[in-house]
Amino acid sequence: MTVETKERLITAAGTVLRTQGYGKASARTIAKEAGVNSALVFYHFGGVDPLLFAALDRSSAERMTRHTATVADARTLEELAERATRIYRDDLEGGHITLLSELVAAAVAKPELREEIRVRVEPWMAFMEETLERVIGGTPLARLTPPRDLANAAVVFYLGVNLFTVLDADRTRTESVFSMVRRLAPRAGLLARRVPVRFGRARGFGRARRRAR
Repeated sequence: MTVETKERLITAAGTVLRTQGYGKASARTIAKEAGVNSALVFYHFGGVDPLLFAALDRSSAERMTRHTATVADARTLEELAERATRIYRDDLEGGHITLLSELVAAAVAKPELREEIRVRVEPWMAFMEETLERVIGGTPLARLTPPRDLANAAVVFYLGVNLFTVLDADRTRTESVFSMVRRLAPRAGLLARRVPVRFGRARGFGRARRRAR
């Protein structure tokens, strides 16, 4: 029963945060949505904010599994740009963007939330860096803009998109940004081609090194 109650509270917290926002996500409102006593919010989680982060953690874990599969077969920047658009749309439709946006916005007035959000962004940073390393690692583009730097830029962009989505009711502006990224991807892709080392050149380089010794 305890596990079931906790799961119901986490589900209810996610629902309340998505539909009513952080400002109305009280213990009473969440407990009412879950059909339990509000005291159980504090008994199981120690407060409302830890419960809201539990809801974000559940959503994030589900999205990580889904998105890992989404980018698994991406081999070019063009394919990665298309997958990024799909990820954005999935997160928007699934409500994950709303969960994250509400907590990021709340952190402006509540600094104690900032570290909690930061540690939850790190796995996504690693996910993006690993994906970019797989796609562009060892290319001129990677030397110009290392995957870690691109991952940082992607996180900043994603958080910005999360917040701007609240203002972009018909999604035209955010969709136009992703469309621009898809148009630019083939051009950036020219720098993401791995240049093969010719065997003859490699042998000549080896002989030059031996002569230098």
